[in-house]
Amino acid sequence: MTLQSRLSPLSEEQMDESQRAVLSEIISGPRGNLDGPFLAWIHSPELANHAQKLGAFCRYGTRVELRLTELAILVTAAWWQSQAEWQIHEPIARSAGVSDSIIESLKQQVLPEFQQDDERIVYRLGRALYEHRRVDDALYTDAVSTLGEPAVVELIGVYGYYAFVAMTLNVFAVRRDGDAPLPFPEP
Repeated sequence: MTLQSRLSPLSEEQMDESQRAVLSEIISGPRGNLDGPFLAWIHSPELANHAQKLGAFCRYGTRVELRLTELAILVTAAWWQSQAEWQIHEPIARSAGVSDSIIESLKQQVLPEFQQDDERIVYRLGRALYEHRRVDDALYTDAVSTLGEPAVVELIGVYGYYAFVAMTLNVFAVRRDGDAPLPFPEP
């Protein structure tokens, strides 16, 4: 997938040694590309280095099932109306088992009808964080009972990391290159 942005183009030849080192680590890792927020973060190699390590853990290393991680990412993308985050993760979420009806409801900003308790909990946690910046005792207890405390800790990390990603993508107007319509209206 080719992405475009408002960032100044930066070729490998233009990069300094620290940028090339981070680029090499990102390319050789599980992502294999410099898509998404890395287009921006590579302009600050120290930020890119730390962010890509946290991102690799949040995406590939947590004990949270991929279906639930991708659901959390879509909840975040919809909340922030992050075009590229949605464009990148919607097909991954679908492949991971998030239903078409949940995906469409999130995109339309309406409450999905969940069939599985773990998905309902992931959604409720994300919405509570974004709407109230807190999680009440009842929701916390439900989340720990359903997912386990370590998974809840890691899930909150996923929400925080992907909010950072969404902000980066929105500020730098990162978009999928092509004629596909944007998932969210532009403000």
